[in-house]
Amino acid sequence: MATYKEVIGTSITNIAGDSPTTVDGDIWYNSSATNFKFNLTTSFTGWQTGGNMGTNRQALGGAGTQTAGLGFGGYVPGAQTNVTEEYNGTAWTGGGNMGTARSELGSAGTQTAGLAFGGANPPTAATEEYNGTAWTNGGALTNARSFLAGAGTQTAALAIGGQPPNSGLTEEYDGSSWTNGGSLTTARYGLGSCGTQTAGLAFGGTPGTPAKQATEEYNGTSWTNGGNLGTARYNLAGTGTQTAAMGAGGYPVPSVGAATELYDGSSWRTTSSMSEARKSLAGAGTQAAGLVFGGGPPQSNRTEEFSAGLSPFTGWSSAANMTTARTAMGEAGTQTAALGFGGYVNLASVQTATEEYNGSSWTNGGNLTTARRSLAGAGTQTAALAFGGGPGTPLRNLTEEYDGSSWTAQSTLTTARRQLAGCGTQTAGLAFGGRPGPSVEVATEEYNGSSWTNGGNLGSGRYALGGVGVQTAGLAFGGKNPPATEVATEEYNGTSWTTGGNMNTARFGLAGAGTQTSALGAGGESPGTAASELYNGTAWTNTSSMSTARSYLSGAGASNIAALTFGGTPQVSNAEEFNQFASSTATIETT
Repeated sequence: MATYKEVIGTSITNIAGDSPTTVDGDIWYNSSATNFKFNLTTSFTGWQTGGNMGTNRQALGGAGTQTAGLGFGGYVPGAQTNVTEEYNGTAWTGGGNMGTARSELGSAGTQTAGLAFGGANPPTAATEEYNGTAWTNGGALTNARSFLAGAGTQTAALAIGGQPPNSGLTEEYDGSSWTNGGSLTTARYGLGSCGTQTAGLAFGGTPGTPAKQATEEYNGTSWTNGGNLGTARYNLAGTGTQTAAMGAGGYPVPSVGAATELYDGSSWRTTSSMSEARKSLAGAGTQAAGLVFGGGPPQSNRTEEFSAGLSPFTGWSSAANMTTARTAMGEAGTQTAALGFGGYVNLASVQTATEEYNGSSWTNGGNLTTARRSLAGAGTQTAALAFGGGPGTPLRNLTEEYDGSSWTAQSTLTTARRQLAGCGTQTAGLAFGGRPGPSVEVATEEYNGSSWTNGGNLGSGRYALGGVGVQTAGLAFGGKNPPATEVATEEYNGTSWTTGGNMNTARFGLAGAGTQTSALGAGGESPGTAASELYNGTAWTNTSSMSTARSYLSGAGASNIAALTFGGTPQVSNAEEFNQFASSTATIETT
């Protein structure tokens, strides 16, 4: 058999690990892993088919994310409908019916906090709020209208444009009542929209060609013109934010009904088209992970998912199961050198057990000195830190250090608590959030290898939150502050916390991995989800979901490029690995 050098003309570089370059096509021999590797960093952008809705319809409302979408109302053949459906990233299931059947309505919010307002027929001012189960009446619009657009959340929404007559009216909702905001520069109906109440985006619409291309940006007070759409259209779907938006579909069909454009805050560019041309469809999610569903004519139940900038090899794969199925563990380490400790089985048996993962299998390590659950961890597999936890009363303020074989007790936390988050190292740890009892904790504590001292308080007290990073660059995200489930993200600089970009899916009991500028959040209770998101230091984007939906799971990883999740509720031993591959294993043969 010929050698690689005889065939190609050059020899393969021998590297103990990954290549220092990220050039597509580079090939080398990884002497540590004893296999050939090649770089393939090209990203994927395009549409994929999702699960069909249960009801064929158009002119419906939409809210939520790609993995937690909400569709409601709309027009079915010969009638308006009040039917609500929820999407989990794979399939639609029925939710609670709206109080008022309608189409051509405005919409905003999330799957568990949706908002519907206006619509036809005839034009109505009615507003309804969805809590994940049922709709209740909210405050009425000041002006009844249909063919309007919406943006924002259930407690901070925008109602934009509509008819009759052709309207430039904008209204702002505070969770109970609507008040007038600044008017659109171009009055129109059938427009697309996205963003927030203080950073909204409106685009397309009718009547007239200028309206079909016009883009306007809202700053919480007034609208200003942005870059025009490349394709004139109306009755289109919108997703994303003011600086990262997507517009898809629209009228006339079929000529522009599959067209998709992306907005960067100043201009639109054309990207791949949907597989089905349609108008009067609904949208949800972000620019990088968008969702469109329904539309017509005729009335459609089709769902399509849009992904932008994802590696073709980005995703989850199964890893070896843990020895003991359990939940609410502490964790430390990386994807190939992880540590899971404590937790409980069947809501009763609180554990001392420690398990170590080497990238292929789990083995038992030394037991904690004190059995506990809902504790936090930091550090590495051979230099870990365990602190806080329960069960019940008294809460544990204990701290233990692991040397790779055994745990030893150290000084205690200032505030005893469970369901807290942690990050950092064994000699520079960070503890934040949690619950000392029925109350919710804001306190942050810093560990120097021998004792804990108080740091800056969280801006938003919460428990069962995600935490990653180091003592001087920590990240807190998600969590619970009853009755609210959080989307908030905060960043720690070693002294104080500041607000970061919100998660797309509110949840608590989630896993985290990575750093302040390269984080992964996965799973959690919203209810139990498999959804995953990536943080780049500014914003979260949805990525592929885990195969097993669960909450109170654990996570490990030095970045969001290579992470591990394990355990969780319901009590499982499952472990999954997340990779954003810059390289893949190659099999090289010549004959």
